[in-house]
Amino acid sequence: MPRRGLVAGPDFEYFQRRFFTPVEVAQHNQPEDLWVSYLGYVYDLTPLAQEYKGKNHTLGQLWRMYWGGGGAGSCAASIDGGCSFPGDLLLKPIVEVAGQDISHWFDPKTRDIRKHIDPLTGSQRYRTPRGRFLHVPPQLPRSDWANDFGKPWWQGSRYEVGRLSAKTRNIRIINTLTSQEHTLEVGALESMWEILHRYLPYNAHAASYTWKYEGEKLNMEYTLEENGIRDEEEEFDYLNMDGTLHTPAILLYFNDDLTEL
Repeated sequence: MPRRGLVAGPDFEYFQRRFFTPVEVAQHNQPEDLWVSYLGYVYDLTPLAQEYKGKNHTLGQLWRMYWGGGGAGSCAASIDGGCSFPGDLLLKPIVEVAGQDISHWFDPKTRDIRKHIDPLTGSQRYRTPRGRFLHVPPQLPRSDWANDFGKPWWQGSRYEVGRLSAKTRNIRIINTLTSQEHTLEVGALESMWEILHRYLPYNAHAASYTWKYEGEKLNMEYTLEENGIRDEEEEFDYLNMDGTLHTPAILLYFNDDLTEL
């Protein structure tokens, strides 16, 4: 295990989170900060939006154009109509779902956009009920469709930032030195180091403490469950009790080394 001064642990300057909660994804719901999740992973599509936004519109203007009553013009009526569509118009279905899970767009077996038989052409094409979006071919052959983008944005891992936490739970963290208490929502599969990373905004010296639960020192490589901190939500549901009335508490004991992360 690498060390930072007196404290063992990962170098948080280069620390990469593995898991994000649905609440965290939902916070990135603006055109200039656009995240989505699908099929268990989280993706930051902000670079995609910046690359394809219209030359004459900022993404903020695009937001107001579509949701501020400004109207998108006659081309918005049919995404495969007779006029050319700038990148920002093809961004519209993606901007609409910013911060949301869009797994229903995809076939879980192929991890590709769901397909259907087009009633007009009788051919198989992507199913896009919100309208055609970036990298989806037009319904009919067109000379102005640029297909030199390589892989579509939903294939590969170039925009991937981590995994979506399928199960989350709340945990209380109590600083015994200052008596400060914070409740965090964490992923069930996160290690204690990852939980410590979440706690850093509240205490920059979090790694300078010994973390304990019921008097036992926690293994920071393990998850909460592996450290014996059971998730009792199902038991509370079975007993028809409010599980929020009991949130496990982790106690932090200061080590007196002032290692700042």
